[in-house]
Amino acid sequence: MSDNDDVPFNRNFPLKPGVVEEVRPGVRRVLCNNPSPFTFTGTVSYIVGQGRVAIIDPGPDNEAHAAALLDAVRGETVTHILVTHTHRDHSPNTGRIKQATGATVYAEGPHRASRPRFESEKHNPESGADRDFTPDVTVAHGDVIEGSGWRLEAVATPGHTANHLAFAWPERKFSFVGDHVMGWSTSIVAPPDGSMIDYMDSLDRLAAREEELYFSGHGAEIPEGPRYVRFLIRHRKAREASILHRLAKGEADIPTMVRAIYIGIDPRLTTAAGYSVLAHLEDLVTRGVVATDGDPVITGTYRMAAA
Repeated sequence: MSDNDDVPFNRNFPLKPGVVEEVRPGVRRVLCNNPSPFTFTGTVSYIVGQGRVAIIDPGPDNEAHAAALLDAVRGETVTHILVTHTHRDHSPNTGRIKQATGATVYAEGPHRASRPRFESEKHNPESGADRDFTPDVTVAHGDVIEGSGWRLEAVATPGHTANHLAFAWPERKFSFVGDHVMGWSTSIVAPPDGSMIDYMDSLDRLAAREEELYFSGHGAEIPEGPRYVRFLIRHRKAREASILHRLAKGEADIPTMVRAIYIGIDPRLTTAAGYSVLAHLEDLVTRGVVATDGDPVITGTYRMAAA
């Protein structure tokens, strides 16, 4: 079985970088030209409202993208900048937009890991965190951010990062879900930045809500959002089952598990897949299902816990 047989992914996203597209009344999107195996065709920034608007996720440190966003709102006033999370493909352009518009920046807070780093862990400088970001206003779960003709509710969705928020528009049944849910691929959950326990709880939280149409940080909009989230939950549970199936045959390290589970994976994603397996293993060790010597780390060897 290949990695993605069980999720109805949509990899059709013809939007070109820099083009403004009104995807629904009151919602425009602009694609940044930063394609990669992790970002798909690039980061999608959203403009909410008309006349007096909010920009969600200004994107990476990219002058051309900032210019395209400012061009898209020419003659309008940007009152709010909302940031779903502090990865380098989402938040660094905030400074440029704020400087040009004077808008207030809203986010959960600065970047932080989901758990303290273990002594035995090497620091991974490739985590992609934007450690320079600080919002003007810190936002907690349930907080409401209102503008001219729009009203967004912050939904805490930690997992991909500890400070990840979705912004729901309950009246419209829309939700801006950042990287928590993506239509083109599963999200990366890489400890200690991310947490599988938090990620699964956050999927349950979204699935229980009424918003139907999801606007993601990468790729096309996702119709029937809660139904799609249930596919993702099943997918993660199947991944966990694959890990346990491999460990039932004997102890293994993470590269061995990745080879057994991710058949035909893009080699550029092997490291990320390893961290995703680690995220599952952390959860399984916490629950007492799997054992390891010392902390559950990327270099560890894992086995089924003694019954």
